[in-house]
Amino acid sequence: MELIENELEFLQKTDDNIYRTIFEAEPIPNSRRESGIGGINRYADLEGFDNSEIVLETAKRLDKIKKKLYIQTKSFDEIIELTKNKEDMLASVPAIQPIANKDLRRTASGWGYRVHPIYKIRLFHYGMDFTAPTGTEVFSTGNGTVIEARRSRGFGNTILIDHGYGYKTRYAHLNSFNVRKGQEVIRGDVIAFVGNTGRSTAPHLHYEVIRNGKKINPVNYYFNDLSPEEYDRMIVLSMKSGQSFD
Repeated sequence: MELIENELEFLQKTDDNIYRTIFEAEPIPNSRRESGIGGINRYADLEGFDNSEIVLETAKRLDKIKKKLYIQTKSFDEIIELTKNKEDMLASVPAIQPIANKDLRRTASGWGYRVHPIYKIRLFHYGMDFTAPTGTEVFSTGNGTVIEARRSRGFGNTILIDHGYGYKTRYAHLNSFNVRKGQEVIRGDVIAFVGNTGRSTAPHLHYEVIRNGKKINPVNYYFNDLSPEEYDRMIVLSMKSGQSFD
């Protein structure tokens, strides 16, 4: 039983720390794995014998092992389903830059506190700015569905794409749209063109990545585009500008 328990512990750790990490799934709570077996009189037939204590302890231990095995089996069933969806997830997660930027010279203002170009005060910049001439193509950074394509007061012409798996991306200050609300897009599709609409001081694209409702630094989501060296350079370039464009 001890050998089986050790093997089960290894499987559980592998499940939580490798498989579920790869597929961005929540680990199974330890309280669920360690919960007991129900039933008040479950072991009543084993009581009253000279060796009842050891028999009861053994029976309870075996039942706990069986329950852990059942939970682990169900977990592996879930992992198999996650595997089937992995290809779709990889195509959906934002993974490229939203405009052509091979030499990285269009990298302007990055994530963090910046001086606002209009208000002239330090505000947190929840995204990245890319400078480009009006009319430059803007790409969808992952597969998804357009859930907004409209004009807003601050962002001007704006597109919001739902990629599923908790991810959304926003593209702002656009000159014009190349998609409509409800349209499905794939990574690399031209969805719009760079502009200077809304509260903007020059033609540029403001780009955001949103995960589970929280804005996160887009620089970590260009892994299909950048080598490690280019990534380091982009970090430096995005931090150089003390002022955002919007």
